[in-house]
Amino acid sequence: MKVYIFFIFVILFLSSCASTGSVKDAQKASAHYQLGVSYLNDNNIQPAFVEFQKAIELNPLDKESHHALGVIYLMKLEDYPKAIKHFQQALNIDKNFSEAATNLGNAYANMRQYNEAIQAYKVAIANPQYKNTAMALNNMGMVYYRISKLDDAISAFKEALKRYSSFPSPYYGLALCYNAKGQYGDAATAIMRAIEFDPFYKGNREKAIEDLKDKRFKAKGEEEKDIIDYLEILNY
Repeated sequence: MKVYIFFIFVILFLSSCASTGSVKDAQKASAHYQLGVSYLNDNNIQPAFVEFQKAIELNPLDKESHHALGVIYLMKLEDYPKAIKHFQQALNIDKNFSEAATNLGNAYANMRQYNEAIQAYKVAIANPQYKNTAMALNNMGMVYYRISKLDDAISAFKEALKRYSSFPSPYYGLALCYNAKGQYGDAATAIMRAIEFDPFYKGNREKAIEDLKDKRFKAKGEEEKDIIDYLEILNY
């Protein structure tokens, strides 16, 4: 009996040590994550990257660090497959991590994997507690626009505005959609609303035109086409 009790004691002791170690690792991982965020906010990418990696090594279930690495791969390094990998890992840890779902959609959109992007945005939007639904809806609207599903795009942009009425991006999207449908008056109204709410233009049409002309020379592909369309709409 004494041997049996001692054996149980050893198991409980070892379990306690393992639990304590896990807690300490999680605490250390959190510290590395916070330091990484600080570096990232200062646009100091390399040390931020290292800190997030350290956090994941200590705690592989650190969804925030996976998401942060995904953001670096998406926004800074433009390595979309690796961004997708980390966003998916974050979602595997927490299926309701809607910010990761939105950024997963953004990564797919940048790879022109539009169906996958739409599905990712829908995952984000399905969470009733997600505070950034308007952005996911706006981005989904732009994907629908890219694949010429104009009515779906318009619906997404309008849904975004129901949640954030002074959000300029959906108005820019609506302007593109209405222009593509030949509804030029609606396009002109939408882009003026966008300029009104855009914090850079603050309703100044002339400033918007000059800025868009400058951006046109630096833009390529779809972005350049959008700018050309905006300038055309502003001449209506």
